Amino acid sequence: MRQTVVRSMSMKAWMVGTSVAVMVAALVACESNATNQDGAKPAGGVTPADVQVGEGKFSANCAACHGVRGVGTKQGPPLVHKIYEPNHHADMAFQRAAEHGVRAHHWEFGNMPKIEGVTPADVEQIIRYVRWLQREAGIY
Repeated sequence: MRQTVVRSMSMKAWMVGTSVAVMVAALVACESNATNQDGAKPAGGVTPADVQVGEGKFSANCAACHGVRGVGTKQGPPLVHKIYEPNHHADMAFQRAAEHGVRAHHWEFGNMPKIEGVTPADVEQIIRYVRWLQREAGIY
């Protein structure tokens, strides 16, 4: 009887340990994929006229950290990435980020400061440009 109890406890401990190991491995895989900037491919071709104003505003206010065409830099994450698709980061998240800044939560770039001098209308145009880049890259 005692051996059965010990064996049962050992089996439960093994199962819990294995489950934890699998979850940790999955989280590591997800995080390594999420921070893989090489996975973001820039949109090719000419920017359509209806998003060119947003492209200019993005270049002036965002590209220094988020890279030309949103592919990221050493200072900021790529916006042309699955994490920033509309179902995960809605347009309002971009508005709030520009207005208030963002604490680091997906990446290891540090906190994003609020962006001085951009209006909600400016951010709306930037969002249209970023969403075009994301569609071009096949993100959504």
